[in-house]
Amino acid sequence: MKTAVVTGGASGIGLAIARRLAADGCHVATVDLNPSGEVNPSGPAFGQVADVTDRAQVDGALAAIRQRLGPVTILVNAAGMDGFARFARLDFAVWQKVIDVNLNGVFHCTQAVLPDMLEAGWGRIVNISSSSAHSGQPFMAHYVAAKSAVNGLTKALALELGPAGITVNAVPPGFIDTPMLRRAEARNLLGGTVEEHTQRTPVRRAGRPEDIAATCAFLVSDEASYITGQVIGVNGGRNT
Repeated sequence: MKTAVVTGGASGIGLAIARRLAADGCHVATVDLNPSGEVNPSGPAFGQVADVTDRAQVDGALAAIRQRLGPVTILVNAAGMDGFARFARLDFAVWQKVIDVNLNGVFHCTQAVLPDMLEAGWGRIVNISSSSAHSGQPFMAHYVAAKSAVNGLTKALALELGPAGITVNAVPPGFIDTPMLRRAEARNLLGGTVEEHTQRTPVRRAGRPEDIAATCAFLVSDEASYITGQVIGVNGGRNT
């Protein structure tokens, strides 16, 4: 049984991914700033509280996961944070924080699990980026910059790690109905309500975290061994 780590796995997209991988038979560990929600009451799951921007905390969490569940050969980098500010007024400390969580967190977690994958000669890495990296988004320059960098990092790592049996892909979600999205809606930061955006989506519904989880489940499977370096949008046709 493979061991999967899902960062940001306590809620939203990350939790849906953790639940799907557990249902598919993986040992699953979540890494999040918050205690993990119930991933799989009937199967193996293990939550670790850690800040993905702190390498010491990441290494400590992975040590505990390895001791409990074994070597990690699947990683889904789903931890992230949004941010809204006019660029002219964007404080550099805020810029750095968003970059740190969304990009540097991917660096730390990916580098920390690589020894397990290299030893196994098999690995799957999926980075959750954002459709805003394709379309841009006003007042989110720091977030868009970080997620765009994640897509670039994905492509570079796919070329570097492919010969070792490790695939690396990115999934940029579109308009997904998550607690983070609803908090932005409550602050009138979406340029309309979720329902109004739904009417501008070709499939006429908001995405569900389970839509992203299904894509991740395929990408980490043996059947996806010939897919690497790809940025696979799951967005209801909002970005093509």
